Amino acid sequence: MLVERARAGDHRAVARLITLVENGDDLLRDVAAALAPYAGQAQVVGLTGSPGVGKSTTTNELVRALRARGHRVGVLAVDPSSPFTGGAILGDRVRMQDHATDPGVYIRSMSSRGHLGGLAAATPQAVRVLEGAGCDVVLVETVGVGQAEVEVASLADTTLVLLAPGMGDAIQAVKAGILEIADVFVVNKADRDGADATYRDIQGMIALGERAAGQWRPLVTRAIAARGEGIDDIAAAIDKHRNWLVEHGELRRRQEARAAAEVEAIALGVLRDRIGSLRDGTELPALAGKVAEGTVDPYTAADELLAQLAP
Repeated sequence: MLVERARAGDHRAVARLITLVENGDDLLRDVAAALAPYAGQAQVVGLTGSPGVGKSTTTNELVRALRARGHRVGVLAVDPSSPFTGGAILGDRVRMQDHATDPGVYIRSMSSRGHLGGLAAATPQAVRVLEGAGCDVVLVETVGVGQAEVEVASLADTTLVLLAPGMGDAIQAVKAGILEIADVFVVNKADRDGADATYRDIQGMIALGERAAGQWRPLVTRAIAARGEGIDDIAAAIDKHRNWLVEHGELRRRQEARAAAEVEAIALGVLRDRIGSLRDGTELPALAGKVAEGTVDPYTAADELLAQLAP
């Protein structure tokens, strides 16, 4: 019933479904089964970059451009959780108030809940909810991330990495990590000093990369998102990458890889729950005691523990 209401445009139903996903509700399996027929119907675009590069402002302007094309748009904006209190401000959508009353836009802020990688653990399933709700495009904005938090690349069809002048020198541009996941680079705040140097550094980094014949070469665009400038260029770059994905069969491969990651994460979650239940019994403490006293090695103990997990 909730899925039917969500497909009819009921934002409250969409909110309830995502809440069920975030809380790991007992109804989650039924929800997933109801959403399954709509998998892969939305274009998923990830936006990532360091804090302060303008991710939320760029997301807001992309929503405007996509709505002008008549697309139904969903936004998942992930905010960091406090490691001390567990709380999160969930303030990204404050910057997107222009679309708060638009029935063709659904915006949801999500707490990372301590999950590393720039996303929340529930983000992949939340994307499925928005696909099921009929969104043509889902924009996933990550937590302000560092050089190694690249999980969004495994979730998105197209990944935008936002940069800004003054975030580092040419050496910073060639470091491994987040810069290697980009399908499109966006040099935002391009009216600032150093924007041309940042643009050249990224172009130089791309030129140094080795690519097989026919492999995608990342595009580099400039924007001043706070003034709405350069957004059409970003949208055109996303379109160009989407066409390349379809023509080369890469879109299907990415969707299958995303599904494999979801299945693996769910399976690992079940295993963690089972291991947690073993902590309340006697088997794990007994094995831990044997490892501590040196009568059993940890690998043998792990094999015995896994044998206990078999259904």
